[in-house]
Amino acid sequence: MNPRISFARASVGVAALVGVLSGCAGNGASGDAAGGTRFVAGDGSTTQIAAAERKPAPVASGATLDGKQVSLADLRGKVVVVNFWASWCAPCRGEAPSLEQVYTENKGRGVEFLGVNFKDSAENAKAFERKFKVTYPSFHDADGRIGLGFREVPPNAIPSTLVLDKQGRIAVRILGATTYSKLNPLVAKVLAEK
Repeated sequence: MNPRISFARASVGVAALVGVLSGCAGNGASGDAAGGTRFVAGDGSTTQIAAAERKPAPVASGATLDGKQVSLADLRGKVVVVNFWASWCAPCRGEAPSLEQVYTENKGRGVEFLGVNFKDSAENAKAFERKFKVTYPSFHDADGRIGLGFREVPPNAIPSTLVLDKQGRIAVRILGATTYSKLNPLVAKVLAEK
């Protein structure tokens, strides 16, 4: 095989992998502060991971959109729902009320929510939170660094939602938008684990 063709194919493969792992593909259909991105839409598929096969969530810490410092490690002992979202993502707007409802109903039972605002401007993200009355905190992950830390069970799409068990391990992954009727039973199941 021609070495130039092999190199070109390898380069295309690497570029595609980087696009999927970062949760977007270029070419600028939907604009953002990072210079126009197009989200990779998930199909809503859900993966539940058996306790013996769960991987720990990465060390993720940083400033939230309101400037507070948050660390996933500080939330150990609680079930944590991590939602990857962006203001430019239409499915994220569609799922926002469901996420807030699940959060509101479960926060008193030992469940925390943490958003990861992905490749977005802080101003647009804050406007999104005001519009959809989001009350749980979100990291501002403009460069995608936090999202890339989840490489053991990557989100792979915007939006994506992970449910972490009380030991800080990834128990559930939902690729694409979720709903109240899908997410709430999954959170309850992980919460009921001993």
